[in-house]
Amino acid sequence: MNIIIFFLVGLIVHVVFFLSIFDIYFTSPLVHGMTPWATPLEPPASRLVLVVADGLRADSLFTPLNNGSSRTSYLRRVIEERGTWGVSHTRVPTESRPGHVALIAGFYEDVSAVAKGWKENPVEFDSVFNESRHTWCWGSPDILPMFAKGASGDHVYTYTYPAEEEDFASTDASKLDTWVFTQVKSFFQSAKSNSSLKASLLEDKNIFFLHLLGIDTNGHAHRPMSQEYLDNIGLVDSGVAETVALIEDFFGYDGRTAYVFTSDHGMTNWGSHGAGHPSETLTPLVVWGAGVNHAQRVTEPQPYTDGYLQGVKLSTLLVSQADIAPLMASLIGVPIPVNSVGLLPLSYLNNTDRFKAESMYTNAFQVLEQFKLNNNLFTWICCVINFPSISCQISLCQSLISHSLEGLVYYHTYDRFFLGCSVVLGFVGWTSYVVLVILKTHTSLNRHPRDLNVPLIITVFLLIQRSPITYYIYCLLPVPVWYSVLKESGTLSDLIHSAPSLPLWKCLGYFVLVAFGIELLVVSFFHRAVLTVGLAVLSLWPFLSGLYGKTKFRSLSWFLGCLCLAAFPLMPVVGRESNIHLVTCAGLLTLLTSSCYLWSSRQRTPLHSGGQQFVVQMLHVAVCAYVPSLTHSSLQQKQGLPLLNQIISWTTLASSMLVPLLSSTRLFHRLLSIFLSLTATYLLLSTGSEALFPPVLSWLMFVWINIEQEAVLFQTASGRQELSAIDFSANIDITKMRQMKLDDIRRSYFFVFFIITAFFGTGNIASINSFDPASVYCFLTVFNPFIMGGLMMWKVNFPSTIFFSLFPITDLFLIVLVISDLMALHFFFLVQDHGSWLDIGTSISHYVIVMSMTIFLMLLSVVTHILTSRRLYLWKKPKMHFP
Repeated sequence: MNIIIFFLVGLIVHVVFFLSIFDIYFTSPLVHGMTPWATPLEPPASRLVLVVADGLRADSLFTPLNNGSSRTSYLRRVIEERGTWGVSHTRVPTESRPGHVALIAGFYEDVSAVAKGWKENPVEFDSVFNESRHTWCWGSPDILPMFAKGASGDHVYTYTYPAEEEDFASTDASKLDTWVFTQVKSFFQSAKSNSSLKASLLEDKNIFFLHLLGIDTNGHAHRPMSQEYLDNIGLVDSGVAETVALIEDFFGYDGRTAYVFTSDHGMTNWGSHGAGHPSETLTPLVVWGAGVNHAQRVTEPQPYTDGYLQGVKLSTLLVSQADIAPLMASLIGVPIPVNSVGLLPLSYLNNTDRFKAESMYTNAFQVLEQFKLNNNLFTWICCVINFPSISCQISLCQSLISHSLEGLVYYHTYDRFFLGCSVVLGFVGWTSYVVLVILKTHTSLNRHPRDLNVPLIITVFLLIQRSPITYYIYCLLPVPVWYSVLKESGTLSDLIHSAPSLPLWKCLGYFVLVAFGIELLVVSFFHRAVLTVGLAVLSLWPFLSGLYGKTKFRSLSWFLGCLCLAAFPLMPVVGRESNIHLVTCAGLLTLLTSSCYLWSSRQRTPLHSGGQQFVVQMLHVAVCAYVPSLTHSSLQQKQGLPLLNQIISWTTLASSMLVPLLSSTRLFHRLLSIFLSLTATYLLLSTGSEALFPPVLSWLMFVWINIEQEAVLFQTASGRQELSAIDFSANIDITKMRQMKLDDIRRSYFFVFFIITAFFGTGNIASINSFDPASVYCFLTVFNPFIMGGLMMWKVNFPSTIFFSLFPITDLFLIVLVISDLMALHFFFLVQDHGSWLDIGTSISHYVIVMSMTIFLMLLSVVTHILTSRRLYLWKKPKMHFP
């Protein structure tokens, strides 16, 4: 096959590897066809009020002020006198949709469902709302519709404000919560004169859901320690007090109303959420009213293994977020949602032992329905309720739930090891094949192995297992890959025979260095400071290789560039510290470096045309460096996003991909135009020190491509075309090519190292909570998860684009492919080893990053080969012939 077909096949293989991680780890945990189960005894409450304060941290509610008082006086009295309180543990990702699904449906929605839509239901699921007689909801248009759409029938009623109200630049985001409380008040007032509505309200098994988004919005806009965030908590407290009084008055203080106050997730100090920090995963839970226990007061702080909430001096009940769904169902006597994996927290119930036993029995049977155990176990659970000791009944039910949940996890993960092994075999086979193709440039042998019957055996096995069609792809893919490896075994045989003539110690040294270097890259995904160590070592390369004697100025520039870049991984991640003045400084630094680029290139290649374009682009960068300062100043003064700033921002983004096409086709001129165009958009998306990163990275890129040219001259002592004279529009004769050298491995490693540095230099992009919504305030302030997420992902990928722009002219395709595949394989093994979902999710995100980078580079290779009949290389090698 020719090189285009080779990369097309490789692209398909890597897309399969990329998709496999989602099919193996992100499969839906839901099963269908279960029968709903409810406790047969009379429930303690006729109705339930669920209040969710979106984005409320546990410590913000529970920790008293310095003078001993509380900013939530009403809820504090409830905690101390009337109800039971605790801390609810959420799971990653700590986002609104998964949090509400866990609260109301009782299961932890898989991460892939979040990416499928916020307002639509990617999977059908049961919920407490669905099992209720009537549910009335007030709040955000992003949350409420998914529970109404998933309900059977039309008994879930939603009242939402316009999406435009969710504005981070709003003068007062607490108005979202005020709107909810006002609507609830109007609703009950109108019910007094509406006989049909009043009749519905007086029925049992009703739920009232208040979704309060103001705290979350203020937290994103002003940070959780801001006065706006804390004042919003006080507003919610007073609103809850008024709502409780209103409801109690409407129902004549009948004592049949239960109240649950909680949050879907917390928030970090820098105003974001999504990851697993305790400030994100620990949320408050306060339950009071009909059928609820009273808390026991203590004199000493409660012990917390994570050191969080140490100063709280009230008894604490720790629950999982999914446990709240069976608690709510038990209080009002509706069936527990059939997909719930929650364990009923009996400590919250104030009822007879018989009721607690029946409730736990119902919970056990509901979980057991999902597991679909054999008849013997069904008989055992039916006998549990007749056990003479109620405490033993409860204990047995809890044990049964625990074992059933373990069984659910076992069957849900049953195919992971088998599929993982298949993907690993494919990975190892493909990487081996690429290595053999590289080695084949020095051999001409071909061996054809005998036909294999492995595909038939695998197919029969999968048919017996009734596996999905995707399983056939993952399991059969390694067969042709390894067939190709065996077909190239002659190359490896020749290499073994020629081993005595090779510089073995040098080859071994390179192998050890590459292995250590790949491990260094893998560790850098978890510890950014490792990149600082790597850059410090790379800074010494010209001095160790002897290049310093040939090109002192460029060697010193390389040394200083590496050290300057090494400072960024030691800085706080993006979003934790804002400093708009640094964005302005970054604009000035961009103009300075651009001027140096132009001066350096014009010394050898005069700019006969296009000079005006560069002047305009530099002026544009200056404007974009000032716009963030103007925008954030306007937002601080509560004046909203200026329209002119918004127009400039969107126009800059739209033109950033088109303007470089109008520039000169000379190498440095085209790269400079790309840099200026993309940097203008990056400055608009910056909030602090990260704005300084692209100019420093570009400076190092400029030095690298120059010093590599000097390295080739130093090693070959032959004439080479000057980099400044390279023109992308010219047809370059590549008939005269050199042999591949071990130094190409170093160049490939440098390329991958700089791309990883570009990804992680300013923050850990694999961590959801490293994203700062303030980054997009120049473009929009109204909450839109898809547009905001797209803009932030563009920002994250911009620094790496600087080095991606070099890839078509480096001819390092195969070696870079091997390095990136080895990294991806390393992360795949880490996914297999980890036990907690947080660790698995982190490794999966790293795997996705590396695979996305590889797929992009392969796609870039295919497009480049198709669009150009003759390739342009900085470091030319023999043309490779593929079988």
